[in-house]
Amino acid sequence: MRDSENLYDKIRELIGNVPGSFNILEEEINVDLQVEYFELSKRMAEEYNADWALDQIDLLEDPDYPPESKKQLLARLATLEDVSAYRAIEGFARFADEELRDWSMLALQESRMHLESNLLGENQVFISTGLGGRDHKLRYFVALISRNEEILNPFQVKIIGDEFPFALSRYQGEVEEYQAEGYLATFLLLLPIQYSVKEVFSEAIKECNQYGDFLRDNCIVTNVKKLTFNEIIDFIERRSE
Repeated sequence: MRDSENLYDKIRELIGNVPGSFNILEEEINVDLQVEYFELSKRMAEEYNADWALDQIDLLEDPDYPPESKKQLLARLATLEDVSAYRAIEGFARFADEELRDWSMLALQESRMHLESNLLGENQVFISTGLGGRDHKLRYFVALISRNEEILNPFQVKIIGDEFPFALSRYQGEVEEYQAEGYLATFLLLLPIQYSVKEVFSEAIKECNQYGDFLRDNCIVTNVKKLTFNEIIDFIERRSE
């Protein structure tokens, strides 16, 4: 769980103890696309002024305007502290086709952040991960592994499904999905950003292990994407080589 714990520490260092000073991207959006978006956003802000972007707003609704050009325009509009730019992005995002849906959601989130920074008079932090989040909670994919890679029996599957969420609830954590197969059990869940990932998940595993000590003390945690069972098995096998 080392990488996730480092992420927690970095975010805490970044936002300090100022609640409401950060915004979490809610949607699940590929990390590579996010990097592409923010790199283009920075470049567009350096190369084109605000008047250029505002003059082009109507082109977002033009079906003949190329998708790549719409990406550039969305990225530039999103950097403006302008309500009309936000409304234009919001209207486009509502009906965007699949090719531009995720891109428009990134633009909408960035635009909202700039407006809030201007209205509140304080810098807003934009936190985005591959799995997104909700309110002040980040979404994580967690894989639990049985000791000695023994197949989980029905009783153990039920224990995990009951006890792991119960432990999370003490920290306002929410389970969205739970699956078990072979020697693995996986969760898609939300956890408030102020809590230590390592401590919360370790405690949850201990809760399950009160009923037979059948889970490894460590687990696989990512907020980049959901993993398939085959991907998890491949990862475990590579680590054991």
